[in-house]
Amino acid sequence: MSATNEINKQNAQHSTGPKSEAGKQRSALNALRHGLTSQIIVMPQEDLAAYQRHVTRYADEYHPKGATESDLVQTLADTSWRLNRAAAIETNLHSLAAQGRSPVSADTPAAIQDALAMAACLQAQAKTISALSIHTQRLSRQYDLALTRLREIQKARLDREEAELRDLANILEMHESEGESFDPQANGFVFTDREIAAYRQARANRELAHKAFQYFHA
Repeated sequence: MSATNEINKQNAQHSTGPKSEAGKQRSALNALRHGLTSQIIVMPQEDLAAYQRHVTRYADEYHPKGATESDLVQTLADTSWRLNRAAAIETNLHSLAAQGRSPVSADTPAAIQDALAMAACLQAQAKTISALSIHTQRLSRQYDLALTRLREIQKARLDREEAELRDLANILEMHESEGESFDPQANGFVFTDREIAAYRQARANRELAHKAFQYFHA
């Protein structure tokens, strides 16, 4: 099985699409038309490696933690991929119109020929362009909703982690002042040693900056 077929199979497993054979056939035909509402993310003619790089860029930007954040970042990547496809379809429609132009007369300027061909394309493909616009608007709303939800969840998580790290830093300082050891992981904290050290260093830097500000503005 090719990599493209494998990822499409995995995408379809999460589907809540039509169950009847007739419904499945209509859905499959719809996918082959434009791929904007289908269960298939990567169309057969598209570059799977490019899609994977696209997803990786989103993961690198948002650094999701947990299943919910990961799902939302995946939704953003997939919706953006489909929006890019919609833009490409629109561009292709206009390109085909320009290529199919026929001169009104021998001395008709090329710019006028292009404009007339574009008008003819818009008239002939009115239903297609209208449907494309509807799909684009739906995808844009889906993208905005997923992004808003992701930001809400990540802000809540970061606020919670900040409070927990602050408490942990205070506990560590108390034990260190008493010459005692304290194991964060054994006491229910889930942060790595690197995360703890980075937070403590950042807090120390903030305290130094605050003292310097007070000194120069005394």
